[in-house]
Amino acid sequence: MTESKKIFAICDLDEHYVVRLANYLTERKTVPFEILAFTNLDSLSIYAGSHPIEILLISRQALNEKVKELNIRRILLLSDSEEFERQLEASPDDFLHIPDEEDTAPSISYPSIRKYQSSENIAREVMSYYTEGRLGLSKKLQEIGTSIYAVHSPIARCGKTLFSLTLSEILGEKKKTLYLNLENYSGFEALFGQTYRSDLTDLVYLSRKNEGSLPMKLEHVIRPLRNADYIPPAFFPGDLREIHAGEWISFLTSTAALMEYQAIVLDIGSEPSDIPDLLSSAAHIYMPVLPDPLSRAKISQYEKDMEALSLSPLMDRTVRLYLPEVSVRGGGSELLDHLISSDMGRYVRRLLSEEAMQTYTPPRHQAAM
Repeated sequence: MTESKKIFAICDLDEHYVVRLANYLTERKTVPFEILAFTNLDSLSIYAGSHPIEILLISRQALNEKVKELNIRRILLLSDSEEFERQLEASPDDFLHIPDEEDTAPSISYPSIRKYQSSENIAREVMSYYTEGRLGLSKKLQEIGTSIYAVHSPIARCGKTLFSLTLSEILGEKKKTLYLNLENYSGFEALFGQTYRSDLTDLVYLSRKNEGSLPMKLEHVIRPLRNADYIPPAFFPGDLREIHAGEWISFLTSTAALMEYQAIVLDIGSEPSDIPDLLSSAAHIYMPVLPDPLSRAKISQYEKDMEALSLSPLMDRTVRLYLPEVSVRGGGSELLDHLISSDMGRYVRRLLSEEAMQTYTPPRHQAAM
């Protein structure tokens, strides 16, 4: 099993059925996951005890409370009855099952997939639900009027962080803006000459516990840039891996509402899990690219992975950027002043201006009588 792929588990008491379906999905590479087949709950429980499972496709007869408590992100039901052949009209979050100590919900509804149909159709329905769940995570952010600007690239050293900082500062001239760095190693303590006692992941964990102390903690942890705010990035990359997309969205929603942020810039590195989920929550997605052959090859592989995840629409609204080169001068406010007045600053202003023009609809005038 390759560690780079997430796990798609299939559990059914019919050994012939589950093996046949697993073999089809593995051989055809229909879904971008490592496929595992289970024919009893004991083996499933043992495996899930030490390995996270991204998707579990399980027969309704096999699903019980013990399975719901396992480390499984999404559960879909295999149905062989008329009752479950009728798809429930549930919200995407209804099948986003992520175990949590504070989860005391009495029941969770899961979507149903008809068991006796072609394996190709089953794979298509699984990916449809998986994608729908991702795209549904941003509803609350939209409701409170906060725009997410996500910046991500599979290419290193492409100017992503300098662009993100510049974007935050220029947005901050007109909107209350928060910059969040989700990279492995931000270097912000040295860059801004600061010593941090708490970091971003501390706040996310606090939000997860829902103890009511998040507002006070935010006030003490948030730091000013020049025109925008930021939260000290994670001290340890491993902490980012432990936070799933649902928790990020919940934290961003709470923070935006409590602090009345109109824009949040996410400078996304490679460490957070569920990067496509974070991108799906964004109103604007930027991907800095480079023209050299190796960079083009990496972008091509990244696009193929997104297509395999049924996220081509996400790539369609991703803006690819060839950023101007900027020499870094100093740190702190000196760096920010330089970025705003540099070619990068002019590039960002032009980008935002062009996007504003594209979304502007001129008023319709009545014809002269």
